[in-house]
Amino acid sequence: MQLTLINFFKKTVPGHIFRGKRRLIKPVSKRAIETLQREYERQEQNMLWLRHPYLTVEESSGHSKELGKTEAKLQMWNDQRTMQKMKPHVTIEQRLAQLKVRDAWD
Repeated sequence: MQLTLINFFKKTVPGHIFRGKRRLIKPVSKRAIETLQREYERQEQNMLWLRHPYLTVEESSGHSKELGKTEAKLQMWNDQRTMQKMKPHVTIEQRLAQLKVRDAWD
């Protein structure tokens, strides 16, 4: 009973707690600041790696051709066993063929 009365008369924020004019603003903690600093440092390190890539433009232009990945993918899709697993292509005319009883209209 006493807990109910305490909770009933407790002053809270009207509406959504974290939105609006009378929102509840969480105090900034030291842990939150450290987490944000670590995130910014990680992002800066990523941007450093992106600004200074491992390969030059000339080196990266033809490296995938030598690996032959595109040819291997095409060979996989053109393989007969893979084509047998796939369903054949069906046109709209083949789907609606059962509706066609006769060609002459009355």
